[in-house]
Amino acid sequence: MKAAMRAKEAARLSTIRLLLAAIKQREVDERIELDDAQVLSVIEKMIKQRRESIAQYEKAARKDLADVEKAEIEVLSGYMPAQMSDADVEKLVQSTISETGASGVKDMGKVMAALKGKLAGKADMGKVSGLVKSKLSG
Repeated sequence: MKAAMRAKEAARLSTIRLLLAAIKQREVDERIELDDAQVLSVIEKMIKQRRESIAQYEKAARKDLADVEKAEIEVLSGYMPAQMSDADVEKLVQSTISETGASGVKDMGKVMAALKGKLAGKADMGKVSGLVKSKLSG
């Protein structure tokens, strides 16, 4: 935050302040101190909210507002761990399906629960969900 202040990066500074406020809000609401995994989930949630906002702004032809949201996603993404490649995610999905003994779409919850811990912050869980569904139904 101090580096953003010194560099006079207003957009980055406001995004960092939003993130810190969201973390503090969750700590106060739940009366706990967040660990790294919980902080990552807060960041993921904020990124997801921004993506939904971008879709809405683009539908309404508000490119200016969508650009602000995209800039915030860029800043927030900098605090996430490196994303896994699609090939690595696919291998992990396949091995998890084998490990859990999943045989159809009805077992999707079991597979997703196992994957969530392994992929937290490392892959878009929406895409992973689609991949698991296609593997289990096909």
